[in-house]
Amino acid sequence: MNWNHVRAIAGADLRRLFKSKDYWIPLLIMASLFFVIIPLIMLAVIGQFENTAFADQVSSVVGNLPAQVSDAARGDTPLARASYIAAVFLLAPIAIIVPVTISAAVGSNAIVGERERGTGEFLAHSPVTMRELYVGKLIASLVPGYLALLIGFAAYALVVNLMVGPDLGGWFFPTVGWVVLILWVIPPFIAVSLTIILRISARVRSAASAQQASSLVTLPIIMLSYAVSVSVVVSPGRSAFLIGASSWLVAILLSVRGAKKLRRERLLGVASET
Repeated sequence: MNWNHVRAIAGADLRRLFKSKDYWIPLLIMASLFFVIIPLIMLAVIGQFENTAFADQVSSVVGNLPAQVSDAARGDTPLARASYIAAVFLLAPIAIIVPVTISAAVGSNAIVGERERGTGEFLAHSPVTMRELYVGKLIASLVPGYLALLIGFAAYALVVNLMVGPDLGGWFFPTVGWVVLILWVIPPFIAVSLTIILRISARVRSAASAQQASSLVTLPIIMLSYAVSVSVVVSPGRSAFLIGASSWLVAILLSVRGAKKLRRERLLGVASET
């Protein structure tokens, strides 16, 4: 594989994306909503109910949570423990929703978009192999989502530490579970969804069709990731390592298969195989 070709393909796509305000402004709004605005509102609301009947209800809810979650919660008061649980456990799924959604939007247009822009014929007759093209498109689709995740995660950590940290004796976030989730588990989850979406992008006739189909792919992955993300954050041990390792294995296998299935005829829109 010629990695210069891969970098050229990925770089061209990324430059085109980040020069487009129609792309990065909605991305910024969505990331801000999930990583900053929603957590800020939720934690602010919880913190406003000290010494009220709501505090008693919170205490009851915290006491009825699974022992693994309840034991991991920090704080000297029920509201402090509730804020910790919300920040560390309840909001964990946002870490997968945002990057998968962003990367899916990019990946769905990765190959069919070349045909619609009229550049598919150029790529089909270029010296770039289909494996190099596939890997370049995969990287170009993965980077925006993961970059948004890292920036959003930093903003989320700031919000959590400023809102909840004073009640817990100082800055406490990120936890080990969140670090494992961000660095080990989420990247292969994004890659798995993209391997499927790129194959869809190569088969459909229009970008609109690709986007509709990709939403059907990302929905079950997001639902599965809800349980996975909470499990990893609660218990960042051997099971978290196995989840990440198995996800990486699936992502690699699907990527190899997807690269083999991509044909030059797909770029020209004349492939007849199903």
